This record gives sequence, structure tokens and C-alpha cells, in this order.
Amino acid sequence: MMSTITIRVDGELKEEASTLFNDLGMDMTTACTLFLKKAVAVEGIPFAVSRVPNKETRKAIADAIEERNLEGPYKTMEDLKAALDA
Repeated sequence: MMSTITIRVDGELKEEASTLFNDLGMDMTTACTLFLKKAVAVEGIPFAVSRVPNKETRKAIADAIEERNLEGPYKTMEDLKAALDA
């Protein structure tokens, strides 16, 4: 027995996803079916779901805005590489 699922998504997102799935040799229905089958198989969302940006990234963004905990500027690429290796 087949069932129908109706969802609303942004038109641009739908077009981008359709293009991607077409490039992968499938249509939207096949892609959604794959997602649902994988979700059932793993008994959950089949990929990590988290806040974006995460806590560490939010701190880095706040530091950059407040100009805290910044490094550089570096005069040469070698100076930058040395700082990254430290």
C-alpha cells in the first residue's frame, strides 16, 4: 500500500534539492524514501542534529566581534604557519 506525504518547503530549496537528486540519478520521492528508510533503520535522524553554530563557534564569533583573543596579523606566511603549529 502506498501513501502520500505532503510537505511545504522553500521553492529555491526544492529546486536545489531536485537538481542535486537528479544529478545523483534519483527524484525527490526516491530521496525522501531513502531518508525515511535510513531513519527507521537507525531509529532516529540519520545525521547529527545540533545547534549551528555550536557553543565553541558562538564564542569565537563573539570574540571576533569584541576583538578579544585574536592572533596576528602576521607579516609572512611562515609566521602564520609557525603560530598554527604552536
